Amino acid sequence: MTFSETLDLDTPISEADLEFIEDVLLKYGNDDSVLDICELDGFLTALVSGPEMIPPSRWFSALWGGPGNEPEWQSEEEMQRFTALLFQLMNSNAMMLVETPAEFSALFRITEQEGEAPFAIVEEWCFGYMRGVDLGQWPNLPAELDTQLQAIALHGREEHFDHLGTLTDTEHQHSVSQIEPAARALHRHWLQQRAPELSPTPHRADPKTGRNDPCPCGSGKKFKRCCLH
Repeated sequence: MTFSETLDLDTPISEADLEFIEDVLLKYGNDDSVLDICELDGFLTALVSGPEMIPPSRWFSALWGGPGNEPEWQSEEEMQRFTALLFQLMNSNAMMLVETPAEFSALFRITEQEGEAPFAIVEEWCFGYMRGVDLGQWPNLPAELDTQLQAIALHGREEHFDHLGTLTDTEHQHSVSQIEPAARALHRHWLQQRAPELSPTPHRADPKTGRNDPCPCGSGKKFKRCCLH
């Protein structure tokens, strides 16, 4: 039995699994890839929130920085575990946004300094979300919804960093507090716009990829000649 066959894709992901995902992102990452678990969470959240469902072969390649940058996996087990956990994280976000949106929370990195209250570092998550928006080529939004997207883009686009630097602590905290409500509102908007057949349903990872099957990374090569070697 492979690791992915033992996973319950409908349950929240564990802390240990998040650490494994981040280790893999850093191990095989490059200047154009997703390198941070928070950025990955934002990226996957945008994918399940957009106007259409993007095929896994396309977004899996994009998270590594595009075709040709996919990992040369150390083993089939490592690839299977990582892929299955991606779907588990993606499904968890999708199900929460659909079924209990008020409980949705972004995976921000929390920093604590002695003598100060903990604060969230949100830039990685927002950069990941905007990466997903770009990949999905989101069309123009109504003014009210565009304001919601800009609440995320404020922390997820480099061109806004100078403006962020001018905010007071209170203004900055307020801008951070707008991110999760914005993600909920954007998901709700596109969910209402989709045709029924495009409504988000949980993705399922293949329980096992055969050596002669197409590689899950989307390269078009056989698994044995791509990510397995």
